[in-house]
Amino acid sequence: MRKVFIVEDDADIREIVLYALRSAGFEPHGFEKAAQFWPALTKAVPDLLLLDIMLPGEDGLSILKKLRGDMRTRALPVIMLTAKGSEFDKVKGLDLGADDYIAKPFGVMELISRVNALLRRTGHQTDKLSYQNIVLDSARRLITVDGKSANLTYKEYELLYFLLLNAGIVMSRDKILGAVWGWDFEGESRTLDMHVRTLRQKLGPAGEHIKTVRNVGYRLGE
Repeated sequence: MRKVFIVEDDADIREIVLYALRSAGFEPHGFEKAAQFWPALTKAVPDLLLLDIMLPGEDGLSILKKLRGDMRTRALPVIMLTAKGSEFDKVKGLDLGADDYIAKPFGVMELISRVNALLRRTGHQTDKLSYQNIVLDSARRLITVDGKSANLTYKEYELLYFLLLNAGIVMSRDKILGAVWGWDFEGESRTLDMHVRTLRQKLGPAGEHIKTVRNVGYRLGE
């Protein structure tokens, strides 16, 4: 199981990301600040690090600079978490050796996709998820049903991705909205219902695998 560290001082964001990573098959470990992160790093180097820039005490850019100066962590894949519209932070992070960045607010399924893409580039692969006749190939961002491709929108793809990650588990509406639309989503919950309806239609008979759980949310499979 691939180990992912996240250094993020916002407890709500940290917990949502930890939950999503765990659902995606990772072994995630969260830290509020550098003082917690450094001791854990001496015990084990993760497969990937999610690193917020704005942290109490030592900031993310300082942490990244130290990581790239240490032979033990020089090649550690790092995704920076940046404030929306902070172009300077993005450029500075990339200049210091970050492999990728994602701006807040973000949907956690987008984050999982970026994590998988970076791990593929660095030699770790998790390409396919499936349930019966539905196959999701994340490397090619392709959905097939009985071997035939299904043309999904971006959000329909992310929604199916999240349901496949949690196949057989009832997912509440709030968890789905947070994972696919972002934790600060302020739209109406019927947005989710509309996307489930169109997703079922595009999957054809396989759309019946997506079950409505009254007063709770949705589940893919039994």
